[in-house]
Amino acid sequence: MLRRNFTALLGFAIASLVVAASTGADAQGYPNRPVRWVVPYPPGGATDIMARLIGHRLSEKLGQQFVIENKPGAGNNIGTESVVNAPADGYTVLLVNPANAINASLYAKLNFNFLRDIAPVAGISRVPNVMTVHPDVPAKTVAEFIAYAKANPGKINMASSGNGTSVHLSGEMFKAMTGVEMQHVPYRGSAPAMTDLIAGQVQVIFDNMPSVLQHIRAGKLRALAVTTAARSSELPDVPTVAETVKDYEASAWFGMGAPKNTPTEIIATLNKAINEILAEPGIKTRLAELGGVPIVATPEEFGKIVQAETEKWEKVVKFAGARVE
Repeated sequence: MLRRNFTALLGFAIASLVVAASTGADAQGYPNRPVRWVVPYPPGGATDIMARLIGHRLSEKLGQQFVIENKPGAGNNIGTESVVNAPADGYTVLLVNPANAINASLYAKLNFNFLRDIAPVAGISRVPNVMTVHPDVPAKTVAEFIAYAKANPGKINMASSGNGTSVHLSGEMFKAMTGVEMQHVPYRGSAPAMTDLIAGQVQVIFDNMPSVLQHIRAGKLRALAVTTAARSSELPDVPTVAETVKDYEASAWFGMGAPKNTPTEIIATLNKAINEILAEPGIKTRLAELGGVPIVATPEEFGKIVQAETEKWEKVVKFAGARVE
């Protein structure tokens, strides 16, 4: 019996050493085959375009294809869970985004814990939302909007691209910090919300910049403020919400994550490559056209961003009473 146990333990130890040696060798030669980059959004939108932009440069830089796999559904959770359950070998990665931070408290039950099960790899871009109104709204500034909303309770309809989205919760944060009343009207995506906002069926939206920028420039909508801490180079004359509402900040942010236990050498390889790509003038220009600024960060620094965003949106979700079963 002792001999059998010893033999079994010896075999297990040898197998573990072989696996460890194999993992180390794989990490040193990474990548030696195509990498699958799961994007939990449909193809064609600004988020998908951004991922393909960075993925193309990663393919050129690291010598293997980074294949974008669009896997939308269940508020990002389908795509995220597929990466959580993938082998931790660096060949399946995730486009991390605000939904991952929001869903941690929005959904009553998930089959994963995002902060525990996805390792941060690198930041990519931070994109402002824009507080945008229909031209018939008499307010020209955030302060005037607050005064108008308080003088007309129940008359302001706030559109969003869906319950629990960063667009929705950016508006809920504004409500919480200003005390204004607005009726939330959720849509199935930004496009139908924009259609009704332009038609005057709803009065305000806190949408991602790429969705509203062309309508603002065409004069169909009016930008009151951007939601980031600093003004945007794309709308340099538009103030931030925080210039009126102290400490307000909301934005869409994106990065790369990988299954937990992905070798640190692989994460370091990807982080270094992404940060070098983000420093390229052409990439900076293209990201700016998409409304964003680069997030150059170590894995640890990007992890702190995700942690802070998760804690921030948990408070807003509780204020809004939003919940998805």
